[in-house]
Amino acid sequence: MNVGDTLAPLEIPVTRTLIVAGAIASRDYQDVHHDASLAREKGSPDIFMNILTTNGLVGRYITDRLGPGAVLRKVAIRLGAPNYPGDIMVLTGTVAAVDGNTVEIRVVGANGIGHHVTGTVTAEVAA
Repeated sequence: MNVGDTLAPLEIPVTRTLIVAGAIASRDYQDVHHDASLAREKGSPDIFMNILTTNGLVGRYITDRLGPGAVLRKVAIRLGAPNYPGDIMVLTGTVAAVDGNTVEIRVVGANGIGHHVTGTVTAEVAA
């Protein structure tokens, strides 16, 4: 792996089930993640994905691309445009740094309205 290498993209259909299941699995019971009418009352056009689900999907993206021996050491992400049901989030990654068996990857997750998530992941890969 070399600085500048890109990882194959991953398309994730953003379904209502994924949003609600991710919120429940992470014990995030905020109504904006499961109740469309209450989300609309609060100014959102629909329910939207929580940061813990996004964090898990970013981790999955990196470990799927680096293989079963990869160990995540640091995940630093920032949310942008919400992930609403019916959209597709496309995760992409670029190798930003390599130090021995440690790699830092810049990650972007984009949907139809912009960048949903940006950040970096530091992982240790098998030698």
